[in-house]
Amino acid sequence: MLKVCFRSLYTMSRSAHIDIDAIIAQLLSVKNQPGKQVQLPEAHIRHLCVVSRDIFMEQPMLVELDAPVNIIGDIHGQYDDLLRHFDACGYPPNANYLFLGDYVDRGRQSLEVICLLLAYKIKYPQNFFMLRGNHECASINRIYGFYDECKRRYNIKLWKTFTDCFNCLPVSAIVDCTILCMHGGLSPDLTELDQIRHLHRPSDVPDHGLLCDILWSDPDE
Repeated sequence: MLKVCFRSLYTMSRSAHIDIDAIIAQLLSVKNQPGKQVQLPEAHIRHLCVVSRDIFMEQPMLVELDAPVNIIGDIHGQYDDLLRHFDACGYPPNANYLFLGDYVDRGRQSLEVICLLLAYKIKYPQNFFMLRGNHECASINRIYGFYDECKRRYNIKLWKTFTDCFNCLPVSAIVDCTILCMHGGLSPDLTELDQIRHLHRPSDVPDHGLLCDILWSDPDE
């Protein structure tokens, strides 16, 4: 599925002492129970962030994928909607996925959403891909709900751990060398794809420029 790289032994060793299958099973145990929370141990969530961060950093800023792949837009903390997507399209690894960002904020279960996605990323790094959205940014999810959810259910330090992970997400993907995918839209600064490949990580989202446009631009008539 991914043409460029594979996890290093270092990353695999870091994930070896947590049971990803058990975490996924626990997160899926509330299926068909709308709104029911899953309170994972904080240490497990931190480990999801650290291990997935390593994988994101090892994979390119512009991910190159082959079809078939299911492309999913904003989830925004709607965990039941996320599970419905999997019910409809298939659970990993039976189906390949590309998520376009905005996993957190607004909805009531951002933690369940992001934890399941990160767990699947660790479990199936070559079949499951996540791009960064404009809400995977501290200045935005500090305001629109994710910060408050982390603070209420765990602590602010955990929110900072997520921020460090989000700052390493890729921002674009190209499917079959034809379909260019990103959360926002094109930038007037973008003249060649190598500009995306060479964007620096980890990085906060600036107020202007290529990275900002990729995450924030909306199509204009």
